[in-house]
Amino acid sequence: MFEASAVTCNSNVGVLVVDVKTGKTIDSYRAGNMLPTASTMKVISTCTALELLGADYRWSTYFETDGEIVDNTLVGNLYVRGTGDPTLGSSRFGGIAVLAEWAERLKEQGIRSIQGRVIADMSAFHPGDAMNEGWAFGDMGNYYGMGIFGLNWRDNTMRITLSSGEVAETAEYLGSEPYDPRLHFTSYAICVANDEDNGYAHGVAFNYERTITGEIPAGQGTFSINGDLPNPGLTLAEELTTELGNKGISVAGAPDFTLSLPSGKPRKLIFEHKSPALSEVVRETNIHSDNLYAESIFRTLALRDGRSASTDESRDVVERCWTSRGVNFSPIIQVDGCGLAPQNGVSPATFVSLLRYMYKSPNYGVFRESLPVSGQSGTISSFLRGTALDGKVHAKSGTIAHLRSYCGYIELDKNTVWAFSIVVNNGNGSSLAVRKEMERYLLKLTEKK
Repeated sequence: MFEASAVTCNSNVGVLVVDVKTGKTIDSYRAGNMLPTASTMKVISTCTALELLGADYRWSTYFETDGEIVDNTLVGNLYVRGTGDPTLGSSRFGGIAVLAEWAERLKEQGIRSIQGRVIADMSAFHPGDAMNEGWAFGDMGNYYGMGIFGLNWRDNTMRITLSSGEVAETAEYLGSEPYDPRLHFTSYAICVANDEDNGYAHGVAFNYERTITGEIPAGQGTFSINGDLPNPGLTLAEELTTELGNKGISVAGAPDFTLSLPSGKPRKLIFEHKSPALSEVVRETNIHSDNLYAESIFRTLALRDGRSASTDESRDVVERCWTSRGVNFSPIIQVDGCGLAPQNGVSPATFVSLLRYMYKSPNYGVFRESLPVSGQSGTISSFLRGTALDGKVHAKSGTIAHLRSYCGYIELDKNTVWAFSIVVNNGNGSSLAVRKEMERYLLKLTEKK
């Protein structure tokens, strides 16, 4: 039986461990408690997408024009219309090399000049929802708290370079990649005598004022941290315009972006870019706990039903998906798709019910392969390492201030698989101490098998 006193004084704890085949409860402790999720919320988003969109789903990005091609000249604008693909220009999927591919595809259409401009169409996702209202302001503007758009680019992230001088000196802003002259940084970050990166960027979507706080290592000359791109669609339009010029396609007008749905003169499709398969994106989401990927997947669920891709609409799609499949989906509070919002609340009973459903789903293989493996990969590469459960747990972790959670599968042998969810909120002691107690609990439980 789970002993709450082993990890807490005044904490909220929830545990449920169930045999996925028989439904027999192996252990339970306040399994109906609705608790914060942190990144285990990504399990709900990715499972829903696999069920509703399918593992082979691919996002489309459309290259369109409101003009005509006349004598090798595009008389009109070139629109790049996104549908939420999080992989465009992503470091996980080939980076910005795709720009050259797009330029070549335009040349194949006979285009050697564009009389108009390159315009990024970001209208697929609700623009007022680019920054989730449930996220803490201190998270917004960081690489993990970036805006979510209908047209994403470069992981919606920039690399910020700071000076790394003497201890107690202020780290000055030196530059960013990609460079954007509109950006203005005010740095309050301090150089300190350790090797840890505790520097943070702060800002909101479409705003070019950025603040740097926290601490960075001293004495290194320069030091870089990651922050978000204020307007990734416009950055894409600018970089594509430059690449087209490099490839011999002149563009007359300045790059631009739009947040409005297409109206006025109908557009014609020039070509279509397809993303990697959803199965690949889900794996990257869960292995690396990528918030951009998770949020893009979550918002795309609403587009499937022809809705506005807002948090509210996507949340409704998620709830209807699982209640129609008989999953115990109550109680649940879902504020986002990635788990960054501290208001999220899901019970271990809900997670285990979902995990049992997925075990019998045709999508189980893809989902299982997307989960980090204990002691070996992803965000649980240190969890249970060197123990009897090293390599036997496929699970998603969730860690946020004063919260640690895990949910997934314990594979004891070919015939014995348990689904589990364990959450400790406001645990007694450090996050590492709580993790060690959770490890001891799982090892003790499985020894009795």
